[in-house]
Amino acid sequence: MENLDKVDLQILRTLQQNARLTTKELASRVSLSSTPVFERLKRLESRGYIKKYIAVLNAEMLNQGFIVFCHVKLSRLGKENAEDFTRHIEGIPEVTECYNVSGHFDYLLKIHAPNMKYYQEFVLNVLGTIDNLGSIESTFVMDTVKHEYGITI
Repeated sequence: MENLDKVDLQILRTLQQNARLTTKELASRVSLSSTPVFERLKRLESRGYIKKYIAVLNAEMLNQGFIVFCHVKLSRLGKENAEDFTRHIEGIPEVTECYNVSGHFDYLLKIHAPNMKYYQEFVLNVLGTIDNLGSIESTFVMDTVKHEYGITI
């Protein structure tokens, strides 16, 4: 957090709550005029503190509310195998998050699907086609208790 002052942090906190604020509205919330807030925003974006602005969609309403956490173990470890696996995963739209993890498995995937039958076909016809996939273990989400989109700063 090099060179971030209280105002920068307040801008980031405010944007996490509502990224649709105009520069003028944001300036009002952090008690500055629009020009310095605009300049700070551009600096925060260019330095990578703000990665992107998105709309958070309702997965249930879009028939994508069946959520699965899939633990993946590769059959062989190594840089080339890991790169090959991640290249495959990046091209699969149902996988909304992918983490390289420690422990019994190598990766943790978050997958959105319409239902169990779709997920079964997905495992067989999509994940099952990845060459160095050794094994998977699926955990099905029954209810979301807490899901925060921002981080504490």
